[in-house]
Amino acid sequence: MAQQRILVVCQHFWPESFRLNDVCDYFVEQGFAVDVLCGIPNYPKGKFYENYTYVKNRKQQHNGVNIRRVFEIPRGQNSNFGIFLNNISFSIASLFHIPRLLMKKYDRIFIYQLSPVMMAAPGIIIGKLKKVPITMWVIDPWPESLFSFLPINNQFLRKVATVVSHWHYRHVDKLVLLSDRMRDKMIEITHFDKSRVIMLPQACEKLYEEQPKDPQLSKRFRGGFNITFAGVITPILSFQTVVAAATTLHERGYTDINWIIIGDGMAREWLETVVAKHKLSEHFFFEGFLPKEEIPRYTTNATDLLLSTLVKSDFLEATVPAKITSYFAAGKPIVLGMDGAAHDLINKVGCGFAGPAEDVSALADNIEKIYKMSKSERAILGKKAHDYYYENFERNIVMKKLLEFMYG
Repeated sequence: MAQQRILVVCQHFWPESFRLNDVCDYFVEQGFAVDVLCGIPNYPKGKFYENYTYVKNRKQQHNGVNIRRVFEIPRGQNSNFGIFLNNISFSIASLFHIPRLLMKKYDRIFIYQLSPVMMAAPGIIIGKLKKVPITMWVIDPWPESLFSFLPINNQFLRKVATVVSHWHYRHVDKLVLLSDRMRDKMIEITHFDKSRVIMLPQACEKLYEEQPKDPQLSKRFRGGFNITFAGVITPILSFQTVVAAATTLHERGYTDINWIIIGDGMAREWLETVVAKHKLSEHFFFEGFLPKEEIPRYTTNATDLLLSTLVKSDFLEATVPAKITSYFAAGKPIVLGMDGAAHDLINKVGCGFAGPAEDVSALADNIEKIYKMSKSERAILGKKAHDYYYENFERNIVMKKLLEFMYG
C-alpha cells in the first residue's frame, strides 16, 4: 500500500509554538507523509524570526514534515490594524499556492483552524477540486473569536463576518471541536449529521507530563504562594479580571501572593501598565515568551495554583482552551474564571474551582480557598487533575481518535 499523504493547512507552524506541531509529529510517527502550508513565523512578537525573510527558508523540512511558507505581512506591534494586515495577507497569498498543490496527490486534507477562519480557504478549495476529504479542527471559532477582541457594532459588518465564517465550516467534510457545547452549536450552524462531527480536547505534548527539578527557580519563589498563568496574553483572556482579583486579595491582607505570567502577546504591554497602575508590580513576574520545554520547570518548582480566565462570550464558553490540558498534565490545583465547558470540567473533576467569567469576587474567593489549604490538600486536587489527564487527555489517546475520525 502506497504511503498516505496529508496536506495540513494553518497560518501558524513550527518554529512558532502551537499544538499543531505535535499533531504533525504524530502523523509522521504513524507513517504518513505530511506537507504543511503555513506562514512565515512572526508570532507572537510581530517580527520575523531569525533566519526567516520573504526569500529565506520559504521551503523547509522539520521532523519529517515538508513545509511551504506563504507570503505574509508580519503583525508588527500587534495593533488591530497590524493583525488585520497579517491575517488578510496570508489568506490572499495562500491562494496563489493552490495551482502547485493541485499537482500533488493527497489522501486527506487537515485544517487546523486558528484565527482568522479564512486561513482554511486553500485547503477547502483543493479538497473540493480534487475530491479529497477535508477535516477541520476548530480552535478559534469565528466570528465569535473575532468579536471578542475587536468590537464590531455595525450590524452589516457583523452579518458579513458571520456569513463568511459559516461558509468555511459548511464546506468541509468533518469537524473536530473542543467541547460538547461547541459540537451542538456547530451542528446547528452546518446542519451536519452527527457522524461528521467529533469532540476532542487539544492534547498537550508529552513534555508537559515531566517534572524536572530546578533548585534555583524553587529558591527564587520560595516563601510565597505562587499562581502561574502560561499562554498568549490576549484581550479575550480578561486579564482585567485577574488584576482586579489580585487587588482584592492584596486588600484582604494576602501580600505574599506571586503572580507568575509566562507568555507574550498583543495585550502584554497593556497588562504591565495596568499592574503598575494598581501598584502590584512587585507581585507580578512577567517571564516573557519561553520555549514550551521550559514550562514544566515552573509548574513543578514554582507553582501552587494554575490560573486561566476568559471574557464573557456565548461561543467562547463552548471551548476548552489548550492550556487547560497542559494544566491537567502538571498535576496542580486549577482555578478558572470562565463560563461553559472548561468551567464545568474543573468542577466535575474536582481538581480546583471555577467561577463565572469576569466575576472578580468569585475569582478572588476561589484563589483564597486554595491559599488556605494545606499542602496535602492541594496535592489531592493536583492528583485528581493528573489522573483525569491520563484517562482522557493523554496525547496518544487523543491523536489516535483524530486519525480514526479522519479516515473513518
